[in-house]
Amino acid sequence: MVICSPDGKDPDSHGPVWIPTGASTQPTLSPAQVAEIARKRLRLAAPTIATSPSGTQLVHLPTWLWLSGGWTPAEETASVPGVSVTAVASPASVTWSMGDGNTITCTGPGTAFQAGTDPKSASPDCGHTYRRSSAGEQGQAFAVSATVHWTVTWSGAGQTGSFPGLTTTTSTSFRVAEAQALNTGR
Repeated sequence: MVICSPDGKDPDSHGPVWIPTGASTQPTLSPAQVAEIARKRLRLAAPTIATSPSGTQLVHLPTWLWLSGGWTPAEETASVPGVSVTAVASPASVTWSMGDGNTITCTGPGTAFQAGTDPKSASPDCGHTYRRSSAGEQGQAFAVSATVHWTVTWSGAGQTGSFPGLTTTTSTSFRVAEAQALNTGR
């Protein structure tokens, strides 16, 4: 029996194992080793940034932040004779780097802005208010990123465990404009 990946370079494979005809077989990999194979197969969706207002942000007006994609658990199963293990990655939080020196961590994907909501109201769970414009920044915009932090657990063959967390990140830029009023005394 040979265990190998599609490219034939699976580092968890221990090469050919000779099993004489009629002999009983025992798993050659532990559940934890099979779990590592399943973890390597996980494909995590990239986060998709959404905001309100969409487009240019305004100084002193709350910016609602949410992920319109990239917040879906992922699951993969790996098997060898006698052992089948499933690894599950679940999104736990998202950290936003806002480009103005502020970082926000939200425990969920954020709430999408709904039509009819007061545009001056803050997001109930994930938002930021810029205090200065992006006029002096490179490209006249703040570099913004959203990093999703994933917890990864596994179970199978009567055992469970966890792996160090994984992350996925996406970046964009926000123009932040400042509206100024002029009081002429009238």
